[in-house]
Amino acid sequence: MLLIPAIDLKAGQCVRLRQGRMDTGTVFSDDPVAIADKWARAGCERLHIVDLDGAYRGRPVNAEVIHRICAAHPAIAVQVGGGIRDADTVTAYLKAGARFVIIGTQAVKSPGFVREMCAGFPGRIIVGLDAKDGRVALEGWAQVSRERAVDIARGFADVGVTAIIYTDIARDGMMGGVNVAATRALAESVDIPVIASGGVSRYADIRALVAAAGDMAAAGGGIAGAIIGRALYEGAIDFAQARKITIAVAGAGEPPQ
Repeated sequence: MLLIPAIDLKAGQCVRLRQGRMDTGTVFSDDPVAIADKWARAGCERLHIVDLDGAYRGRPVNAEVIHRICAAHPAIAVQVGGGIRDADTVTAYLKAGARFVIIGTQAVKSPGFVREMCAGFPGRIIVGLDAKDGRVALEGWAQVSRERAVDIARGFADVGVTAIIYTDIARDGMMGGVNVAATRALAESVDIPVIASGGVSRYADIRALVAAAGDMAAAGGGIAGAIIGRALYEGAIDFAQARKITIAVAGAGEPPQ
């Protein structure tokens, strides 16, 4: 299972929010490129970068920083989201070196847009579903729709979406544990790989996700990865140690303590 460090950008800084609330940000660095360097040295294969300001404003705000991270680490698969509402933005990020573009709000408001982008950029489009009590939130989590995450996910079954990022808003940034049950339920409902996000705060969360991924390996898209944010920045999880755990659990060995 792929472990993906998160870099959330607000006003050009690397921050972490609690439950997506913009007034709860903790600044971890004013040099996001240096943070990307850190995760690269730790051996990460993919980075999850979100333009928080862009998510709220509906257009890219921290694109210049994201472009610099992509240029500095061409070997790392960067997945970028936040404020991606049109084809020009998708094109610009992919040209800048991002491997994947995450479509969130627009996936709910205009599913046809996702279909168009998947057709134009095969294998490069991820759908981000951020849910509160199973209902999808929009506009940087400022609004909660009536749409259920599982229903939206099923609507993209044959479109060519490369993965779905599922975030439990109530868990995000709270260091209270990941919602394995909801993540697994979504993964069992679609044939699209699901990436867990929100609440990964201890090694036990990683073991649980890997175990769930193994249990359902023969069915559906499965649980393909997990995004880790605050736990890495606060030292609750060491990235290298976490990677060892995924290998040990997947191989049915005894996980390192």
